[in-house]
Amino acid sequence: MKNWKYSVSSTDTAPSTAPLLLLGTVEDNLRAAKQMGYDAIEIHTREDEDLDIDSIRRTMQESGMKISAIVTGRLNTEGRCDLMSDEPYIARICIECMKRYVDLAAELDTDLILGWVRGRIPAGGSRKKYMDRLARNLKVVDSYAGEKHVRIMIEVINRYEINTFNTAEEVMTFLEQHDLPNCYAHLDVFHMGIDEEDPYEAIRRCGSRLGYFHLADNSRKYPGTGQIDFYRMLQALEEINYEGYLSVECLPWPNHLEAAQKALAYMKKTEQQKGA
Repeated sequence: MKNWKYSVSSTDTAPSTAPLLLLGTVEDNLRAAKQMGYDAIEIHTREDEDLDIDSIRRTMQESGMKISAIVTGRLNTEGRCDLMSDEPYIARICIECMKRYVDLAAELDTDLILGWVRGRIPAGGSRKKYMDRLARNLKVVDSYAGEKHVRIMIEVINRYEINTFNTAEEVMTFLEQHDLPNCYAHLDVFHMGIDEEDPYEAIRRCGSRLGYFHLADNSRKYPGTGQIDFYRMLQALEEINYEGYLSVECLPWPNHLEAAQKALAYMKKTEQQKGA
């Protein structure tokens, strides 16, 4: 039976509508996740956050925990930056801020998740024009990330939130068309349940280029509360020999800690059924 690595989403503070489960300092969240049985935490933070890197490293070493990824979304939601902006100065600032994220990821021996920072194609805009611009700007970040041994995970997000990379096919076609050796596909079960015709085939389509995987049920609550067949998800991931993290990013229902605990318990139970 495969030994899966589990991570859980974390941040300093967040509204109850955000799919983030552990709230507090990075160090406190590492300890809390360890106590629950997780292997790592996923950090949602800004690129200019004043984190105590030495303290975080000590806590990781003492606990045996890892940081599975750093999420860059706040650069867009708070910083209003994206990589396909029509304003050249915004795109340039976004690239520089992404480099700061890369530096942070390198210091913490982890990878980056690229979600909303990629940008949105404006109404009536030429898809080719904006996707070509994204590719040009992303190549700069990709090259810098390669020098720092950091990978970039391009997240597939549903069409109601953004209008680029809504399916695994779209991400994989983009990666195959452009020279982005340090970029990988990132799938999220919740988003897959909206836009993928066959979520299990989406996993197979990514194959060895799948770098990260988010867990949540179709309601975006913790796994086991909805209609998703996580047994088949694990089967498909095992088929492609996925070696990355399974990271829980779901709504804090009925509360933050209970959601994190029940998510892991359900996935462990599913593993046992698969082994049987």
